[in-house]
Amino acid sequence: MTESGESAFWNYEDLILFVGAIIPAWLVGAGLVWLSRSKDDAVRALIFQASFFLLLLGALYVLISVRYGMPFWRSLGWVYPVRGAWWCVAAAPVLAVGTSVLGVFLHEPQVVDPIKDLISNRASLVIVMLFVTVFGPIYEELFFRGFLYPLLAKSLGAGGGIVMSAIPFALLHGAQNQWAWQQIALVGVAGLVFGYARYKTCSTAASAILHCGYNTTLFVGYLVQRSL
Repeated sequence: MTESGESAFWNYEDLILFVGAIIPAWLVGAGLVWLSRSKDDAVRALIFQASFFLLLLGALYVLISVRYGMPFWRSLGWVYPVRGAWWCVAAAPVLAVGTSVLGVFLHEPQVVDPIKDLISNRASLVIVMLFVTVFGPIYEELFFRGFLYPLLAKSLGAGGGIVMSAIPFALLHGAQNQWAWQQIALVGVAGLVFGYARYKTCSTAASAILHCGYNTTLFVGYLVQRSL
């Protein structure tokens, strides 16, 4: 095993423990939203998502650094300098446009995105933009390509790890897309590309750059369409 996280030293018991932390983290996040008494939906979403992500990152830290005594970021493949960073930057808009074109061929339905519905003013726009283009992608890559992919790849090989980590990644976005199979399939395709980037570069930071750029391109496209 290398410190760049090319192979997992953790096991499926650790995965079960992490999954078990999801419900408590969700309850704490919901409790903090209730305690805030905020009437602003964007602020409520910010409080929930921030606390939820931080608690689950804490759970990952306990599993990686406390249980095994290993460096957290490097173990999950977050290494610097980021190999293939510029290729990931360049590939992000290509992937976004490509999945959008594929969506046309799949006759994807127009669904109402509840996250984008939170945008009501400039402050809420900034909050949603930060979570959609930065914080969300980074967290998702740390888990799906930093933690889950190496574990699955150890059992199934690189190809199996890429595919099997893309499936739960796509399903995670199911409710957001009203469970339209076309939308879920497109997210899955993006997940496959993120996984491939992780495999080729041995860097979760590289797949995160690709993911952030992909989401940013789609979000800018949404803002342009919204302004027309």
